[in-house]
Amino acid sequence: MALWQGDSRRSKSGRRIRYARGKRKFEIGRERHLTTIGPTTLKKVRTKGNNRKTRAKTTNIAYVVDPKDNKITKTDVISVVENQANIHYVRRNIINKGAIIETKLGKAKVTSRPGQYGTVNAVLLSK
Repeated sequence: MALWQGDSRRSKSGRRIRYARGKRKFEIGRERHLTTIGPTTLKKVRTKGNNRKTRAKTTNIAYVVDPKDNKITKTDVISVVENQANIHYVRRNIINKGAIIETKLGKAKVTSRPGQYGTVNAVLLSK
């Protein structure tokens, strides 16, 4: 099922608005695929203007920066500890921006958007 991202045919008060045009192809959105923990699988998607996005379907690698010395380390993701976007994402191990993940270095907060960029970048949290 396509997701339509155009304007509603109803106003705030509920009256019907009659547009002079119909729906357009560029107003169609994509179904989202939530990035989970597992062996890394990426999907390339064509976007508007023949540009490309790399979506991470599953990943178990994160690039974690230590704020004390600004050193970036490639490390394994163990699990998702906390997620403010949706409490049920923790149980399903879904990684998105703002999620707190458990890594081999400790807990880290995700700063990238894995569903948009294809990588998980995170900042190590102080203990």
